[in-house]
Amino acid sequence: MIAHRLGRSVLLLERGKHPRFAIGESSTPLSNLLLEELSVRYHLPNLTPLCKWGTWQKAYPDVTCGLKRGFTFYRHKSGSRAAVDPQRRDQLLVAASPHDAIADTHWYRAEVDSLFVREAQNIGVEYLDEVDLLSARGQDETVRLEGTRHGKRLNISARFVVDATGPRGFLHRALAIPELNLPDFPRTEGLYTHFTNVRRLDELTPNAEAPPYPVDDAAVHHVFDGGWIWVLRFRNGITSAGVAATQPVAARLGFSEGAPAWQRLLQCLPTVHDQFASAVVERPFIHAPRLAFRSGAITGPRWALLPSAAGFVDPLLSTGFPLALLGVTRLAAIFERDWDSPRLGPALATYALHTEEELLATARLIGSLYANMANFPLFVSLSLLYFAAASFSETARRLGRPHLASSFLLHDHPDYQIQPLLERARLVRNQEESQTLSGDILRAIEPFNVAGLGEPRRRNWYPADAGDMLRGAPKLGADRDEVAHLLERCGFQRGAG
Repeated sequence: MIAHRLGRSVLLLERGKHPRFAIGESSTPLSNLLLEELSVRYHLPNLTPLCKWGTWQKAYPDVTCGLKRGFTFYRHKSGSRAAVDPQRRDQLLVAASPHDAIADTHWYRAEVDSLFVREAQNIGVEYLDEVDLLSARGQDETVRLEGTRHGKRLNISARFVVDATGPRGFLHRALAIPELNLPDFPRTEGLYTHFTNVRRLDELTPNAEAPPYPVDDAAVHHVFDGGWIWVLRFRNGITSAGVAATQPVAARLGFSEGAPAWQRLLQCLPTVHDQFASAVVERPFIHAPRLAFRSGAITGPRWALLPSAAGFVDPLLSTGFPLALLGVTRLAAIFERDWDSPRLGPALATYALHTEEELLATARLIGSLYANMANFPLFVSLSLLYFAAASFSETARRLGRPHLASSFLLHDHPDYQIQPLLERARLVRNQEESQTLSGDILRAIEPFNVAGLGEPRRRNWYPADAGDMLRGAPKLGADRDEVAHLLERCGFQRGAG
């Protein structure tokens, strides 16, 4: 759509046919902000309502999504049922919004992807589905794609190809691009599907105090030694759920067997078993034997991989959407500024560098989380490195200061050097080292902490609090009046905006 708005002749190719199942379903505040920025800059007004739960419901009541008020984490010990702990040592709740109207969403991809394709066609993008591409070859100033559609040969000549086909996708295979490892990241596998009749956690694990948001209206993470389960609810009664785990855990449970492996896992986690006791599987389980992926090349003459095709780490922390949209933002700027310019090659090289650096930064953080799933206090502290960077980045962009947070996870910010902390996290040997590292993490995030993260009195529950943002104004080079105006403009108060 952006390329079309910039005057390019565009052909959108789809291997399957909409509506179709797709994984990658959970948005974040930064994702929504990036989508909003793109829709405004490139005049795509029909996409803007997708940036908030409230506007989505008004504009597209028939396009299914789920309400995402934040991130919910529960720590589980094999064979033990979750209990109420006044100190909430086995929980982490981080709110992403103060109320439903401006909340994030889970995307029911069968319907949301169809909406995007219809919008592309409506503005004039040519679209072909059920395309089976077989090869890609460079010819002079073009790329030649060859394949078939409905039994007939298909030959396409393009000045540029953007590959959005995901890990180990079309160009990776057609160009025989090597696959690289993610340093210090464990081999992981996934198993997932869609369910109906999944019970709500708040029915099973009542809290003595009211949480910052209903715990199920979120991206729910059930964390256990060596892996975690996600639970994402859509308003059509479907629940997306699956597990990502290290290869030894996946082998022990027999992930390749599908449904039996899921049942074996539930038998180990009584509270999660109760949540899925009456659940109905709506489609066959999908086993992903290799979740993590890193492409050996991201751009080349007349082609580029989107971040979603250049690499993937893990569903943990919902990093896929913001990484992809940062890539779209950068490619759009290149097409806008450098299309017929000698700057195109260097600009693509810079795009590739940023994409790989952000992939590696994400892998370092999530790798440290995997290393500490059995050490939940440290897992919580490490998670705050993500939430501090994300909330700071979102607020900086909304204040019109994107230069303060130009990269994902602030990985290239000179004052947010967290790699030594992540390296230490993989080597923690005892409780004393764990506590020392947690303290060092809190000190590291303090100059960027605009969300009250780590305050002991909150006992691992972090609401979206206007007071935190107002107090954090100087960290963003702003004053309280600027932040107050931002909160009003964004509809932070219930019923506003």
